[in-house]
Amino acid sequence: MRLHPLRRPLMVYDGDCGFCRRWVARWRTQTGARVRYAPQQLLPLWLLGIRRADARRSVQLVEPSGRVTQGARAVFRSLLYARAPAVRLAARAGLLPGVRGLAELAYRQVARHRMAASRLERRVLRGARASSHRQVRWLFLRLLGGVYLIAFTSLGRQVRGLYGARGIAPVQELLDDLEPRLGKERLTRVPSIFWLTGASDRALVNGTRAGQLLALALVANVAPRASLAALWALYLSYASTGRAFLSFQWDVLLLETSAHALLVAPGGLRPGMGEREPSALDLALMRWLVFKLYFESGLAKLQSGDRTWRDLTAMAIHHETTPLPTRLGWHAHQLPLRAQKASTAVTLALETAAPFLSFLPRPLRLAGFWSFTGLQAGIAATGNYGFFNLLSAVMGVWLLDDHALARWVPEPAPARPTRAWRHGAKALVAAPLVALSLRELGARFDRPRNPPAWLDRLAQWAAPLRSVNGYGLFSVMTLERPEIEIEGSNDGVTWRAYPMRYKPGPLNRPPRWVAPHQPRLDWQLWFAALSSPPGWFLALLGRLLEGSPEVLALFESNPFPEGPPKMVRATLYKYRMSDRATRQATGAWWKRERVGLYVAPSMLSPDEPTPPNPFTGLHWPRAQA
Repeated sequence: MRLHPLRRPLMVYDGDCGFCRRWVARWRTQTGARVRYAPQQLLPLWLLGIRRADARRSVQLVEPSGRVTQGARAVFRSLLYARAPAVRLAARAGLLPGVRGLAELAYRQVARHRMAASRLERRVLRGARASSHRQVRWLFLRLLGGVYLIAFTSLGRQVRGLYGARGIAPVQELLDDLEPRLGKERLTRVPSIFWLTGASDRALVNGTRAGQLLALALVANVAPRASLAALWALYLSYASTGRAFLSFQWDVLLLETSAHALLVAPGGLRPGMGEREPSALDLALMRWLVFKLYFESGLAKLQSGDRTWRDLTAMAIHHETTPLPTRLGWHAHQLPLRAQKASTAVTLALETAAPFLSFLPRPLRLAGFWSFTGLQAGIAATGNYGFFNLLSAVMGVWLLDDHALARWVPEPAPARPTRAWRHGAKALVAAPLVALSLRELGARFDRPRNPPAWLDRLAQWAAPLRSVNGYGLFSVMTLERPEIEIEGSNDGVTWRAYPMRYKPGPLNRPPRWVAPHQPRLDWQLWFAALSSPPGWFLALLGRLLEGSPEVLALFESNPFPEGPPKMVRATLYKYRMSDRATRQATGAWWKRERVGLYVAPSMLSPDEPTPPNPFTGLHWPRAQA
């Protein structure tokens, strides 16, 4: 029973603990008068239903409903009453089962070692100081230009085979099909420069070369804002028309990062470090993007319900089933289960708890930077993910400050003050981006339940720009590794395989390291093996029957140099990594077993031997095992 019913939540803490008092003061600044705070020494705890031992061990939150929580859960529930929406959203994230468990573990450790935690806190705060970020911005833009250079160079090596007139998915055919249906809306629905230039092989190749030149301009700090805007528009032109082969999360991450970067890039032809210091809004936008990438990736894993993430066995499967593993990935797969579980737990911690370091004082942000950089280095060492790991690490530069870069980046001249109207103008431009980004994250918590109509219209308008996205790589683990082997034959008896450059094929060929280049056909074949044959795969077989040199260049070699085969088929295998004993005895890195036919033997129709579109004129018998 209570003598006085509570009208507001009451946080009970240990008033004799200076460390506790300091943290309570911080929470009070967030909640204001919405939550009462009182030391347990001054309260009749038995009237509140709290044991004295529990109050000494951890903070207690008593809510008007009578609900009593303690520890990290009490902290998160108290912050649900914070005035700032971002803090309330973070508190909801902290109450998710996986995140809450990690937070409770950390809370118990801190509570048991308050003196050590207090000394560490004082040292951290003593090292925190205001710093400029012009060198950070300068370095970030140079590195972002490097990512674009890699992206366009990688795409240029494949663009004719993927999108040319004799490629797998010709862009010009797509535009010809969409133009009468979209009419005047074609530029807003499918934003692409190829509506204006056409999508001939020359135009596609020249587009990648233009991207390389613009990327070099950004690296050289030549008109960085204009160069970045052109790079964003050009890459969007390919992504909008690229369909499956340009639909990876790092493709849209590059566009979203560029959209944010346009708001912070300095103007002018040769701006150097920039005359003005990045504003608080600039820092918030870029750090929010870092937070969003990692937190959404971790959140997707927790919300997916996937068993392997919950029992911490995901990494025991991941290295074997990842699309393009490396040799180090093979060795990582050999680690004992205890190490795999520890690796999974660290991954979840870095993607759920560590993202909040992005908004904390400088030393903790630096810890976040090194944590995220280490995570990306580990991912890159064990799998080929194109430019994803490099781009993610480049984004993390915004967790640094100029003091951290003083050894490597030249010191700029004193900054000029920024006028208030510039801050206001930038806030107006950034507002739609922020609103859509919060909408996307809030949707994962089913919030808001009834979004305003204007926000839905804004999201619909912005969707073709691919610059506000959700992230969540490998939220559900693939438990097996099916692989497709494409074969050709002239007699239906002797079949010769089309070897891929980087996918598992010959059992004694070790996994290859190809990143930051991304072989997009190799990647999409991994996805295709998980389902029935997609349309682009049938088009690929048609091009092989035609003997398209542009498509054949995507393979390691042409098994039919004398001319295209009369028929092709696709066989499905289940691959597994060998163990150390098998590799030492036989030299095999892989072992496989035949599952059956993925696509039955197929040939071009005799009455139309060279159809303009490989979807037509092909006989596709039903695949049988």
